[in-house]
Amino acid sequence: MGALAVVVTLVATLTGGTDTSQRYAHRGVDVPSPTPTASESTTTSETTTETTSPSSETEPSTSGSIVTFTEESGGGDAPAGPRKVYELGRHPLFQNTDGGLRANACPLPAWRDTEAAAKTYLTAANECLNTTWGDLLGAYNLPFERPTLHFPSGTSYSTPCGRQQVDITQAALYCRGNLYMPIAGLQFDRRPNQPGVHLALLAHEYGHHVQELSGMSQAAWQQIDEAGGLGTAEGAAMSRRLELQAQCFSGMFMGSHTGRSGPNGVTQTMLNNAWNDQQTRGDDTSGTDDHGSNANYAAWWQQGSRDNRLHQCNTWLADAGSVS
Repeated sequence: MGALAVVVTLVATLTGGTDTSQRYAHRGVDVPSPTPTASESTTTSETTTETTSPSSETEPSTSGSIVTFTEESGGGDAPAGPRKVYELGRHPLFQNTDGGLRANACPLPAWRDTEAAAKTYLTAANECLNTTWGDLLGAYNLPFERPTLHFPSGTSYSTPCGRQQVDITQAALYCRGNLYMPIAGLQFDRRPNQPGVHLALLAHEYGHHVQELSGMSQAAWQQIDEAGGLGTAEGAAMSRRLELQAQCFSGMFMGSHTGRSGPNGVTQTMLNNAWNDQQTRGDDTSGTDDHGSNANYAAWWQQGSRDNRLHQCNTWLADAGSVS
């Protein structure tokens, strides 16, 4: 993750239950950026710095101390399925106030700041994300498919969403069931020995996969299209709600597994490092308006990691200030 955050671009249309998939890129934080490749008009960039209140009911504190997550909960009742539900604020995932992620055994190999070790580590982490989110989506009768994890080399790579550039505006990408974690985007030199930061980055991109599987991303992109695209104030506001929710989902995964995923699983040190890193990312850093302020970017992630409650990740009903 480091100085780079993830800009994710998503292209979706909702037509009779059919959707065209999206691209999500992750933005960076504090390095000079080469000239980025032109992004497609149908894509949406993502940062890792949203930190405002996760729902209209609960507002996270941006100055709260780091906590160890100690509570887990299961899912709730769901409609017949499995099928996507093209809803936002009233999505079934948010109806059960006790709904959250269950901790699973997540044996993670030792982290080293090398390409080979990073690939091994993130592959193992992706398997844990598959198990954790697959169990939850199944409990809500929502469809589940494993995303394909890629590790592009160099600072430029091809995807079904077009050619991507690794720079301050893009460290990782989600596109149509594919997770892209470019080694150059991990920035070992700027974030040495920070497995928690890299795990949070992967979990953020995986959050976009959850949005895709649940049907929320298609519903959101329909509204963005109807508003005239990301270049409009309404379109950018909807994009921020997408990005900040992915932040909250990332925090839920990290918090629910800290100290509870086995001797080689997610540790408190990893959570602490990821917690602090979130505050360096967002639109304040990137000079954009579609991911959320640095404070809100951090607040939504921290809310997810504190309480592990799906309904508190309902950015669709959050007040405007918490998703600014």
